Amino acid sequence: MKKFLAMLLALVMALSLVACGEKKDDTKTEGGDTATGSVYYLNFKPEADKAWQDLAKKYTEETGVPVTVVTAASGQYETTLMSEMAKSDAPTLFQVNGPVGLASWKDYCYDLSGTPLAGELTSDSYALKDGDATLGIGYVIESYGLITNTTLLEKAGYKAEDIKSFADLKKVAEDITARKDELGFAAFTSAGLDGSSSWRFSGHLANMPLYYEFRDDGITEKPATIKGTYLDNYKNVWDLYINNATCEPSELAAKTGDESEAEFGEGKAVFYQNGTWEFSNLTAADKFAMNPDDLAMIPIYIGVDGEEKEGLACGTENCWAVNSKASAEDQKATLDFLKWVVTSEEGTTMMATEFGPIPFKNAKESDNVFFNDANKLMSEGKYTVTWAFNYTPNVDAWRQGVVDALLAYSTGSGDWAAVQTAFVDGWATQYQLENG
Repeated sequence: MKKFLAMLLALVMALSLVACGEKKDDTKTEGGDTATGSVYYLNFKPEADKAWQDLAKKYTEETGVPVTVVTAASGQYETTLMSEMAKSDAPTLFQVNGPVGLASWKDYCYDLSGTPLAGELTSDSYALKDGDATLGIGYVIESYGLITNTTLLEKAGYKAEDIKSFADLKKVAEDITARKDELGFAAFTSAGLDGSSSWRFSGHLANMPLYYEFRDDGITEKPATIKGTYLDNYKNVWDLYINNATCEPSELAAKTGDESEAEFGEGKAVFYQNGTWEFSNLTAADKFAMNPDDLAMIPIYIGVDGEEKEGLACGTENCWAVNSKASAEDQKATLDFLKWVVTSEEGTTMMATEFGPIPFKNAKESDNVFFNDANKLMSEGKYTVTWAFNYTPNVDAWRQGVVDALLAYSTGSGDWAAVQTAFVDGWATQYQLENG
């Protein structure tokens, strides 16, 4: 009997050990809790799709937590987000574009105040607030201006340092155009008004007159109306772009963002209006593999007093938001993933490569020369052009009105008054529609 009881006790102990061993296979998060949720990120940036896919795969391999990344097509993010949010398996992580985007999506934004992610920010200025709540976190600091092929510019007899005003830019561009056949390249890439390219002009270029008007008038929140004080300056830059480019103005309707990028990458133009996010594409071996030493970014000068002290346009409209309607498990999984992205070797390396400087404590230094140019101008005391276009009401509709008017003006009508109407009256109309 004693031998039987001893055998029975040994069997029970063995089974207990097996059961304990099975529990060790549970997936653990960084904080030690069992991971039961998953992550679904609706990515805003098509150019960073592969980087996010690779990073998601790495995180899943490390933690066992499923991370799905879906990337919206260029110019279709809001439409895609609305569609996806209506589904039962909605994104747990998405993007809002600054205060304008927050106004539409704040009911879906989890309060990030006090979270480990918020604690990694280098400054509260990158926290997108609604009262005391932090409903979004800016994850990338971006700059834009005129990307310049310095080698081509020098072949034309100039250096980037020679351009400190609109008058300088006009002189250089028109001289290149006069010698276009001899030089073998144009001044500007095509200012395409196809949907994949038009945001550069209805958003980023349009920011220039908005910035100066808002600066003059002390505007610090979305205004119901604008005056269009600097629209003549906007016209002058636009005319310079389309009359000194790789294509005729009549071709702009069909010119795409990819074509403009390729024209620059293939050495067909000196200047290309775009941002810091283009650095990885222009220097990638499977695209253009341009030498970083051949690249610089200079301000978009529009002919205002004192613009020789102007720096690049810097800011962010790219803010992460966690879905407040998601399950608690998925919210936690998403917050754990984001903490890993901004602190891990893999995550910070990807962020530095794709986005340059990021506003988090563990950010790596970037080799992006465009950010170096932005920092150099700031260190010289040049003022930063902030992103006034973040205040645009009903942003997609307002921009489309401006694009339609620009297209008509550029391809035949020559009616700049219609552009002014779309810009100024269109703003008031869209503000009313947005705010009732």
